[in-house]
Amino acid sequence: MVDTLIKVDLSESPYTNEKIHNRWHPDIPMACWVEPGDDFRVETYDWTGGQIKNDNDAADVRDVDLKQVHFLSGPIGVKGAQPGDLLEVEILDIGTFDNSLWGFNGFFSKQNGGGFLTEHFPEAQKSIWDFHGMFTSSRHVPGVKYAGLIHPGLIGCLPDHKMLDMWNTREKALVSTDPDRIPELAALPDGGPSAHMGSLKGDARDKAAANGARTVPPREHGGNCDIKDLSRGAKVYFPVYIDGAGLSMGDLHFSQGDGEITFCGAIEMAGWLHIKVSLLKDGMQKYGVKNPIFKPSPIVPKYDDYLIFEGISVDEQGTQHYLDVHIAYRQACLNAIEYLKKFGYTGAQAYAILGTAPVQGHISGVVDIPNACATLWLPTDIFEFDIMPGADGPTKYLDGKIDVPLAPDL
Repeated sequence: MVDTLIKVDLSESPYTNEKIHNRWHPDIPMACWVEPGDDFRVETYDWTGGQIKNDNDAADVRDVDLKQVHFLSGPIGVKGAQPGDLLEVEILDIGTFDNSLWGFNGFFSKQNGGGFLTEHFPEAQKSIWDFHGMFTSSRHVPGVKYAGLIHPGLIGCLPDHKMLDMWNTREKALVSTDPDRIPELAALPDGGPSAHMGSLKGDARDKAAANGARTVPPREHGGNCDIKDLSRGAKVYFPVYIDGAGLSMGDLHFSQGDGEITFCGAIEMAGWLHIKVSLLKDGMQKYGVKNPIFKPSPIVPKYDDYLIFEGISVDEQGTQHYLDVHIAYRQACLNAIEYLKKFGYTGAQAYAILGTAPVQGHISGVVDIPNACATLWLPTDIFEFDIMPGADGPTKYLDGKIDVPLAPDL
């Protein structure tokens, strides 16, 4: 039997669990220790710690407390790990809890988090997705069903003090360029009661929480990278910055499209991972590693037929930008949403599909001035009807069917 080193009780607040934390800081005590070569299981909360419910009301998405997220299981100390090493993490298996066979996707309000397309979808909305073995479907987004590729959206090692200071300095400088922007340019440290520092207590807890880095973005250590191919059989090589490495993980996704474009953008879930850890001594220097590198899972949903949407570096107002990949991918997504609306989907339903289905995002060209070209690859086999263009035009498959719930006005 594989030992479960970190367990969670979904009926209890993650704040009661000292093997959980929601900030990055080198002073957070190790929740447990393992030897190189050990394999073990780790259970995780969903990234919000249970704030989102399985119902038809998006008020919980609108009102979510983003200062709490993400709830991570760890840190796990690896004996013998030293700064400069690479920590090899192999994901042997990953799955759902038998008593929680559902997940959620949401659009955050522009006033509370926003998202990739927040100017087009400024109000909070959500969809609930049920798990049927390896497949998922949603009562809020009819007409689609797809195989899951479960993965941790967030996984990485603790920073040292020097790296933590660097993160905070550069992110504070960015926020200072437009401090009143909505959504904010970065999530800065918040040492209030929302900060959960594992088993750290008292003055030490308060001091660490005051400058503990938020878990929102990916950084040099890994973190919230949302790479959908980090599933069963994947290997990740993380830079080690402190003695013991301090590996933490969470934010499990049942399925996700490249880019996780709705921000709460995958099918978010609670669950477990079975992993194995090994060390590559002095691996950062040997391989020139600054950010994590990984070998993807050999198990992927088998979709061979795609409809591909292009986008270029011209924004919605017709303004030309220079080789801007962010704008190009946004345009590819918007083009796909407009296309799906012709079959009867609402914009919100189409947006939810792109965030949760195994769509592929590609940077297809970055040399032909002034336009970068980004593409979104939409698998056609996930649909219960034909979405290919034809002489007879699109069939209004979804007219009159339930939409993604919108948060009520209060």
